Amino acid sequence: MANIVLVPGYWLGAWAWDRVAEPLRAAGHDVLAVTLPGLAADGADATGIDLATQTDALVAEITTRESSDVVLVCHSGGAFTAYEALGRIPDRIARIVYVDAGPVPEGTSLLDLTEPEERARIEAEVAERGDGRYTYPWDPAAEPAMLDGITPADLETLRTRAVAQPYAVAASAQQVGDAARLKVPAHMITCMFPAEQVEAMLAQGHPFMAEFAAAEVKSVHGLPTGHWPMFSRSEELAALLTEIAG
Repeated sequence: MANIVLVPGYWLGAWAWDRVAEPLRAAGHDVLAVTLPGLAADGADATGIDLATQTDALVAEITTRESSDVVLVCHSGGAFTAYEALGRIPDRIARIVYVDAGPVPEGTSLLDLTEPEERARIEAEVAERGDGRYTYPWDPAAEPAMLDGITPADLETLRTRAVAQPYAVAASAQQVGDAARLKVPAHMITCMFPAEQVEAMLAQGHPFMAEFAAAEVKSVHGLPTGHWPMFSRSEELAALLTEIAG
């Protein structure tokens, strides 16, 4: 059975993986879901928490575990932290799995990938709040595709338990690290885009896929749903992770 570490995306803590972790453990896997620095529900000032802070914490979690063959699973913006950790300790990672996410090139921040209007909104909120954080609206009317499959109860959970995201994490440039990371098998579980579309982008050499394409062993898996499959298709996601973990 596999040693699986689950990394949540922005605004979420380890709790977001509960419905996935349970069937994984029932299948015999050793599962650890992490809450990255700045995403605990403590309301602390997050001004000094950046991508390096989160990566340090994730590397510490992995290196203190007995197993040296971790299956590192990351969702959404958590891929920045996970990929940076992979670049630091590739010898401790058996494979990396991106859930509706993927690695980005050296020097790229999440804010670089954000629409100008949304980036301006975020920066204005950060300036107004003064605690180094920004929120997500969780508005199904504004983001119907993102929230596809989310029940009203799930949406209420997300609204009440999500934590304002540390801005410095989103503003930090990705550091890709050791080239040995490219020898670690990489898997992409794509939800909002059809797997066939992602495969075509890989085949065409799309620059957005360049870092994932550089992995020596890689595969794409489709799980059609919204951006938070740990809620909308948790059982299927757990089954797919078990299949990938081997």
